[in-house]
Amino acid sequence: MQRGLVVGTLLGTLLAAPAAAQQEVTLQEAVRRSLDVQPAMVQARGDQRTAGASTRSAFGAFLPTLSTGVSAARSNVSRIDPTTGQPVPPEYSYTGSLNASLELFDGFRRFANLRAANATGDAAAAGAVNQRFQVTLATKQIFYNALASEDLVRVAESQVRRAQQQLQISVEKLHAGSATRSDSLRSTVDYGNARIVLLQAQANLATAEANLGRQIGVDALVRAIPDTVLPAVPDTADLRRAALESAPAVAQAESQASAARAQVWSARSQYWPSLTVSYTNNRQGAGSPSFPLFNNYPETFSWRFGVSWTLFNGFSREANQVSASVNRDIAEARAADTRRQVNALITQELAALSTAVEQINIARDNLAAATEDLRVQNERYRVGAATILDLLTSQAALTQAQVNVVQTRFNYLIARAQVEAVLGRTL
Repeated sequence: MQRGLVVGTLLGTLLAAPAAAQQEVTLQEAVRRSLDVQPAMVQARGDQRTAGASTRSAFGAFLPTLSTGVSAARSNVSRIDPTTGQPVPPEYSYTGSLNASLELFDGFRRFANLRAANATGDAAAAGAVNQRFQVTLATKQIFYNALASEDLVRVAESQVRRAQQQLQISVEKLHAGSATRSDSLRSTVDYGNARIVLLQAQANLATAEANLGRQIGVDALVRAIPDTVLPAVPDTADLRRAALESAPAVAQAESQASAARAQVWSARSQYWPSLTVSYTNNRQGAGSPSFPLFNNYPETFSWRFGVSWTLFNGFSREANQVSASVNRDIAEARAADTRRQVNALITQELAALSTAVEQINIARDNLAAATEDLRVQNERYRVGAATILDLLTSQAALTQAQVNVVQTRFNYLIARAQVEAVLGRTL
């Protein structure tokens, strides 16, 4: 018994210690902060940046490649001037060069790569939107869990108060001789069970607030500030059509399929010849150069046109073509399956949303009935018309009704958030 009191005291101390400096967040602030710190969201934004760089690189393939270079050299071997026949001491020689090359025709590979890069960019953008709503959904679930845990602590506290009052009444009736010792013993057990439930509810609250702190990037318990207004039930008439047309998961899968189709055309470009042109300008001299053009040196330049055509490469082109075609077929199958998955998922979430709305109304009616029933049973027990079992049953029913009100409220909020995650927009 003493050990139980010590454990309860330690748990209470742990739960109450951070309360003085505990942070509080609203739902909007929690979502904003989680979008800044969650690794999945950071990766999604990084994928967008990478896709943007790939698109610029694919566009840059249509531009000429430029390079330039300068060099200075000096040898320790003297030379003989052919005019005077006199030895000339070692001196520096300078060289400047400019090279440019451009691929004129590549079998339409660059066009295919540009289409693939644009599609990959679209997929990354849709993936970022999808990930944003997935992170938002996870944050809302954790936030609502913290709110529900706090409400359940209050429910457990009211349960403890009712059990304590009932224990006191049972003891008073026992002393007055209008109740048996069994009534007081059962009330004692009920009071102890209520305290156990309260301790567990407090532990669940601490866990939920710690998870909320982690989600928003805080190394401490964070309390969720409740919104007193329950969001209205959304109009679900056109949500299924909207989900199939604009769901981020569908857009991402279709963009990936488009990129895979473009890669098939890129692989086919290997069967075509390639045509390139290049220009080289070189200037070299021994006197001090005039930067940056070396205009005081004689100029040497050349133009080159080249055609290359791979006639046979050991079936490597065929292997690349087959691999690209297989990837395209897989991407198209995944896009079609994603549409079916979204259709099934939106059906499930809309059913859960409508069910949650009805459950809220039922739970409220049950709470009112259970409250009145407990009031009646209390009066009947006071006058001796009801047994302790009748009273304890009514108390348990009221506690369960209060728990159901909390759970159905947050089931509705979570179901609404899940619909938003599928749609990729706020209702």
